[in-house]
Amino acid sequence: MSRRTPVALPDFPWDKLRPYREKAARHPDGVVDLAIGTPVDPVPASVQAALSSVAEIPGYPYTYGTAELRAAVVGALARRHGITGVDPAAVLPTIGSKELVAWLPRLLGVGGGDLVVIPELAYPTYEVGAVLAGATVLRADSLFAIGPQRPALVWLNSPANPTGRVLGVEHLRKVVEWARERGTIVVSDECYLALGWETEPLSILHPDVCGGSHEGLLAVHSLSKSANMASYRAGFVVGDVELIRALHEVRRHAGMIVPRPVQEAMRVALNDDDALRAQRERYAKRREVLRSALLGNGFSIDHSEAGLYLWATRGEDAWQTVDWLAERGIVVAPGTFYGPRGEQHVRMSLTVTDEGAQVAAARLAS
Repeated sequence: MSRRTPVALPDFPWDKLRPYREKAARHPDGVVDLAIGTPVDPVPASVQAALSSVAEIPGYPYTYGTAELRAAVVGALARRHGITGVDPAAVLPTIGSKELVAWLPRLLGVGGGDLVVIPELAYPTYEVGAVLAGATVLRADSLFAIGPQRPALVWLNSPANPTGRVLGVEHLRKVVEWARERGTIVVSDECYLALGWETEPLSILHPDVCGGSHEGLLAVHSLSKSANMASYRAGFVVGDVELIRALHEVRRHAGMIVPRPVQEAMRVALNDDDALRAQRERYAKRREVLRSALLGNGFSIDHSEAGLYLWATRGEDAWQTVDWLAERGIVVAPGTFYGPRGEQHVRMSLTVTDEGAQVAAARLAS
C-alpha cells in the first residue's frame, strides 16, 4: 500500500528561537519576552462573566453565530471604525483568526494553478494557507509587481504584522478597483485595526475605500489583542455576503464552530468600548517606554505607526540583533520570520507588563 506524503510546509519559525530563549533565560534577573504577541493583561470582567452566563446550555451552537453576536459585530464596526452597510448575514464567527487565515484559500476553492498574493513582509500563515490549498505564492506590495497576472486571492494586512505599516485610503481604493476588474478576492487582515497610534487605520470595508459595496471583499478580525481573548479563540470574518454564505456552508459541514459560551463572550466584548479604551491606554504606555528606549540606544524604528509591534533595526543582520538582545535577557523575533526583506529588522511586541517594559528599557540602556 502506498503512503501519502504530507503537504510540505515551511519550517515553523519560532523553533529557531530556542537557543536564544535559552541564552536569555540565563540572565540573572530573568527573561523579558517581546517575541510573541501573547496578551498578558486580564480578560475584562464583563467578558469573563459572559462566558459563564451561558455555560449551562447543552445544545450545539450555530456555525453562523447567534443573531445577537452578529448584530454586535455590525454595531462595533460602525462605532469603532466607521464601517457602514454591513449585512448581519455577512458576519461569520471563527475559531480565532489563525485557523481562518490558514484554511481560507482552500475554503474558497483556491487550488492548483491559482495565484495567491501576500505582502512582502507577512504573517507566515498567509503563505501556509496558500501551500495547503496547493496554490502558488507571490510576495508583492504593489500592483505593478503582480503584472498581468490574475490572482485568485490577494491578502492585505493593515496595520501590518510585523511592521506596523498602515495602508492609506488611496492605496486601498486602488487595490479594490484593480481586483474587481480581474475577479480577484481581496482579504484584509485587520486584527490590529483598533490600535492606531500615529494614524487612524481604515478598513477595506470603509465606504471611502470600497464605495459602499463589499463585493469581492473580506475583512478578518480578532479579539485576541483588543480584548485579551487569545485563549478564547475568538474572531470573525465579514464582507461580501455571498462569500460569507459560501464559507458558512463549508464550515458547518466541517464542524468549524465557535463554542456557544465564546460567542456570548465575543458579543459582550464587542459592546464594551470602555474595556477597549483601557487596553489601548495600556499598550500606548508600554509602546512609548519601549520606543523611547530603542531610539535612545542605537536603534531606528521603521513604520510602527499602528499595531502591536515595533519594527526596529541596528543596521545589522537580524540574528545578530536577536543575539545582542538575548545577552540582555530580552527575546525578540527576527524580521526574517516574515520574509527576506526583514533581514535587518527585529519585531518587538507590546504585549508585556508595565514592569516588563521598564525592565527591557533599562537593559537596552545598560
